[in-house]
Amino acid sequence: MNDIKRIVVFGGAFNPPLNSHFSLAEQIVNEYEEVDKVLFVPVNNYYNKPGLLGNEHRYNMLKLVIDKNPNFEISRVELDSSRPLFTIETMELLSKEYPDYDMLFTIGSDNLKEIHTWEKAEELVTKYKILVLERDEDNMDEIITSNDFLIKHKDSFIKVKNNVRSNLSSTFVRNKINEGKSIRYLTPDEVVFYIEENNLY
Repeated sequence: MNDIKRIVVFGGAFNPPLNSHFSLAEQIVNEYEEVDKVLFVPVNNYYNKPGLLGNEHRYNMLKLVIDKNPNFEISRVELDSSRPLFTIETMELLSKEYPDYDMLFTIGSDNLKEIHTWEKAEELVTKYKILVLERDEDNMDEIITSNDFLIKHKDSFIKVKNNVRSNLSSTFVRNKINEGKSIRYLTPDEVVFYIEENNLY
């Protein structure tokens, strides 16, 4: 990466947002001096995922934490869409909204294995650099060398430096809530209180 200022787009359900989401975002800002901010982009309810909480609750939980960090922002680009957006569409809309920045997109290594099947995948990886967070025992380089599409576009993928791996999932946290157990230190206190006050999950 060179000296141009960049925004890293961090998409997800954030159902609920976890400490690991924010620590990874902070790590990206720390590791790459040219990254100006991380832009959290929660998916719309159109995203067909069981147990997905309403748009506004997920947005509010994110915003409680993001507003306290000058390196973080949140976008409603997908929440306010009248239909599900493909990643390439989201990135193009954000590029117009932030014309002075280069945009990067973050994915986990699990999605790296599937990205060749995404809508306009070639255009996506040609136009935008992709930051890859290695998960579980995954190795980004091994995944790339096992797929012809990824090999062809290998220069588009950047492995997150010193990636702190976490197997913690939002599903795990939701299950703890359903069991009546504490989720403190798994998600920020602001999120814990919001969940309790609104009787979520």
